Amino acid sequence: MRVLIAGCGYVGSVLAARLAAAGHEVTGLRRRPDGLPAGVVPFAADLADPRSLRALSGPFDAVVYAAAPDRRDEAAYRAVYVDGVAHVAAAAAGARFVLVSSTSVYGQDDGSEVDERSPTEPRELSGRLVLEGERRAREGAAGAVALRCGGIYGPGRTRLLDAARAGRLAASSTSVRWTNRIHRDDAAGALAHLLALPAPEPVYVGVDAEPAREDEVYRWLAARVGRPLPDARRADGERPVRGKRCSSRRLLASGYRLSFPTFREGYGALVDAGR
Repeated sequence: MRVLIAGCGYVGSVLAARLAAAGHEVTGLRRRPDGLPAGVVPFAADLADPRSLRALSGPFDAVVYAAAPDRRDEAAYRAVYVDGVAHVAAAAAGARFVLVSSTSVYGQDDGSEVDERSPTEPRELSGRLVLEGERRAREGAAGAVALRCGGIYGPGRTRLLDAARAGRLAASSTSVRWTNRIHRDDAAGALAHLLALPAPEPVYVGVDAEPAREDEVYRWLAARVGRPLPDARRADGERPVRGKRCSSRRLLASGYRLSFPTFREGYGALVDAGR
């Protein structure tokens, strides 16, 4: 299989390495394609500039769009999640298109459970642009698949772990907030799995198997590194519930098996690796 990974970065590079090791022909696209995994063909391009895509040596059997903006502003989000999606879909017409999307397309903030059938009414501009990118993918590539990932963490993304080690974690005492995440290696693994499915669904939620309360994650992580976190000052029943509980049941039912089923396995591995 010939695969183009557009945005061969944090998740895309892990996916590229897996596919290349399995014998697939992989092209890794990013602005500066140095440092790609062994066996991956580099291609330098700016996703916002369709002219830079003209030299792609297709055709490709599949495209994985895993790009992320380098700034948190509207122009950067639109360039990556809307325009870039459309440009790559046009440049690789006919290929299976798998888009790394985000659970930010869901606007639920009352602790309710969310899955692929839930309404997509994002509250933030970033979520609206990501949702627009999904629409562009479907318009440009028949049968496009979106993997809506929660917060992606793993090696090199250890903000919470660093805060725990420094004793700087602070659980909210004003609300109960649900969080959703997926380890980098499972995000890459899920993408490889979707590429191999003969007839994938159009949307999958990409999170681990256990939505977790923020305060529970913080307390577990602080205890794991030997820095206990004080209890919240107010009882649970007095605090409003925020966030959403994302479900990966469809992804798991399709046959994918998580390497890190919960935050405990994922952050536990990071803690052990840092010792």
